[in-house]
Amino acid sequence: MIAIPGGSFLMGSPKNEPERRDSESPQHRVNIQPFYMGKFTVTQAQWERVAALPKIKQDLNPQPSRFQGKNKPVERVSWLDAQEFCARISKATGKKYSLPSEAQWEYACRAGTTTPFYFGNTITTDLVNYDGNYSYGAAPKGKYRQQTTDVGSFPPNAFGLYDMHGNVWEWCEDDWVDNYNNAPKYGNAVTSQSRYNVLRGGSWYDYPSNCRSASRSNLSPDLSYNHYGFRLVVSGARTL
Repeated sequence: MIAIPGGSFLMGSPKNEPERRDSESPQHRVNIQPFYMGKFTVTQAQWERVAALPKIKQDLNPQPSRFQGKNKPVERVSWLDAQEFCARISKATGKKYSLPSEAQWEYACRAGTTTPFYFGNTITTDLVNYDGNYSYGAAPKGKYRQQTTDVGSFPPNAFGLYDMHGNVWEWCEDDWVDNYNNAPKYGNAVTSQSRYNVLRGGSWYDYPSNCRSASRSNLSPDLSYNHYGFRLVVSGARTL
């Protein structure tokens, strides 16, 4: 887990950002309290260990992923599966682990940047695992690996977080809403608003535009695919 400092940032994308969507508007300032976030998305080795812990609400498949590898991100896990994982590890450790709020996720991804990616105005497949048959901005086309890569295979952002762009979409705590009208100002999750939950970051399967810091997607909480995973946060703790 990486200690993420508190701060303030503009959430969403500016109107002149290429390939942006209306769901990323309006840009709005959010204040974030310090928290801890997983350096990597949850790996298959970590998932298997937690899946062996006592059940809280539902069973967990110890090996759900299509692309097997102990250091690859766990995938083919639903939002409900991720919630069960959080509940089990919280009970086992005595610390309150959860999915990040959407605001925490974007703040951590940006790590002080305002560009479409924490690398700058564009990305290449030397920096991010996405579908390299497509490009963003002035970047060239690149590799399409057609699968996940081991966590930490690409450079981290300024906070020391890896793979915030690409590899697997990451579940957030929030319910999906179509825009940021009336969005929280203090980074808390939006709940009880819809039947869908938020995903962030893009994946190996996606266009590079879907990997932007501000890009958003959503899915029913009971569904999972081979490009959906998650990472953990601990909020409000002074130390871990």
